Amino acid sequence: MSRVSVVIPARDDAVLLDRCLRALGRQTLAPAEVIVVDNASSDATAAVAAAHGARVLAEPRIGIWAAAATGYDAAEAPVIARLDADSLPPAGWLEAIAAALERRPHAAAVTGWGVFEDLPRHWGAPVAAAYLGAYYALGFAAAARPPLWGSNMAIRRAVWHDVRDRVHRTEREVHDDLDLALALGPHRIIAADPRLVVGVSARSLRGSAQLGRRFRRAFRTLSLNWAGMPPWQRWAVRLRRPGDLPARQGPHDG
Repeated sequence: MSRVSVVIPARDDAVLLDRCLRALGRQTLAPAEVIVVDNASSDATAAVAAAHGARVLAEPRIGIWAAAATGYDAAEAPVIARLDADSLPPAGWLEAIAAALERRPHAAAVTGWGVFEDLPRHWGAPVAAAYLGAYYALGFAAAARPPLWGSNMAIRRAVWHDVRDRVHRTEREVHDDLDLALALGPHRIIAADPRLVVGVSARSLRGSAQLGRRFRRAFRTLSLNWAGMPPWQRWAVRLRRPGDLPARQGPHDG
């Protein structure tokens, strides 16, 4: 029996959600449950989710963090995997998620890679490599750990319940995945596994307005989290020997 719940926050994304759920239906390891959080959609998002047998939750507060957190709170399996509605996981994705965390029993979360599958054939992988490479490099510098990427990640349910009151779930203009990685703190292990690859849409990169909003969200996310622990303090904790880490760590902390 699968030990992985899959959470997908979605708003007005019925077409891409249908494709994502079809891909989840072809997994070599079936999920324990699929939770689609309908974030005040005006299209058939909820109906599409229900037609695929997903557990549909309504989150009327508009914002990807509010929707994602509602799904994480409701998840019942020991591991919570996350996709976006435009994610296209290969058939072995859930099996790879489970294996990645089994190989790393002390990891709090695992995060993966992507390919922009709606760009021309020879551009999808290199553009994704440039975009995600920059995100992971800058996120690592900011968090003293690899950041999480919401289109392809998983977190242990016990860890989520430990940190959920420290994330900024009511903030609309933050990156929820980076915010969660920062809330996990530098003493927990986030494993970046390049073998976890999904297809994604490049729509978030199209247009100067979209790019500008992403940068504003990044600065907002960092400013909120650095107010409590600036990056130099995160790195000081990260570089301590394991025996010097705080005694309050949970069983999945690094």
